[in-house]
Amino acid sequence: MNARLQKLATFLKEGEAAVVLSESNRLYYTDFDADSGLLWLTATSCGFVTDFRYTEAARRVITDMEVTEGKRFFSETIAVLKAQGVTRLYLEDETLTVVQRRHFLRNADGVELVCDGTLCREIGHQRRVKDAGELRRIRRAQAVTEEGFSYILSRLQVGRTEKDVALDLEMYMRRNGADRVAFDFIAASGENGALPHAVPSDRRLQTGDFLTLDFGATVDGYRSDMTRTVAIGSVSDEMKAVYDIVLAAQRACLDGLRAGLSGAEGDRLAREVIERAGYGAAFGHSTGHGVGIDIHELPRLSSGNDERLMIGEIVTVEPGIYLEGRFGVRIEDMVCITADGCENLTSAPKDLLIL
Repeated sequence: MNARLQKLATFLKEGEAAVVLSESNRLYYTDFDADSGLLWLTATSCGFVTDFRYTEAARRVITDMEVTEGKRFFSETIAVLKAQGVTRLYLEDETLTVVQRRHFLRNADGVELVCDGTLCREIGHQRRVKDAGELRRIRRAQAVTEEGFSYILSRLQVGRTEKDVALDLEMYMRRNGADRVAFDFIAASGENGALPHAVPSDRRLQTGDFLTLDFGATVDGYRSDMTRTVAIGSVSDEMKAVYDIVLAAQRACLDGLRAGLSGAEGDRLAREVIERAGYGAAFGHSTGHGVGIDIHELPRLSSGNDERLMIGEIVTVEPGIYLEGRFGVRIEDMVCITADGCENLTSAPKDLLIL
């Protein structure tokens, strides 16, 4: 049992077990990335089950526990756990499907199923703080992302569609170090920039547009996330003023973030700058989120979140202003929380670029 699993096992008592089904959590505890598998855990033992397609590959990666080939994961796992005297089984409430729960219920005679958030809270808390190996992977993913940004800047020109820009950027990054993209890229120009999660369209870049690019790479299972807004040809005075407000909000947050600050206080650092400028209603999403194996994970910089930031957490800082039917601006960096501030993992330029 590796150190991460040993830490998770500390909350289990005699007669209790946990089953980890979600891909992200399985990857965290085994370093094996596949879309099929099940990890079971008691206070003193653990095992990994997958199907024929992945058994050999799993055994090459997972060397600290037994890897077995299964055909009926749920019934076979329940049988193994019953044989060890398990009478209480924790499941992931955030990702467990109705079908999966039905399979467990069908075979769980004599075993109490607990799906009350306990397991997800334990895992989520453990995954929040990144170790040195995780941080190295995130840095590599960010380096690929920034190389992609440098590449695409020289290829942004009037007439290119948002779809073409997003595809060009993705292909470059995949050819230059990304195992896959971190999420579906956003390339939003002109009035589409007012949509925080716009889907790239056939709209062509025009002189006077803002173009918002939100993108990232996945390297060795870990992700990066960066947003830049650039101008095509020229900007109006209002566009520049809005850009400067967003940049000031981001810098205020970067300057104030530190361990011990609540997620709500971190969010407030950026939000109050935008509100003072009169654009509070145009900033409707949270200021930031954790990044790691998942593109959105703990912690969160959002109003109402009283959880305190901890040393070693990775979080984005991404305020924005979105003016319906006209344009939008978002600027996003990733940072690592430290005792007295934060280390910015993003070095790409963010002063207004007019291409």
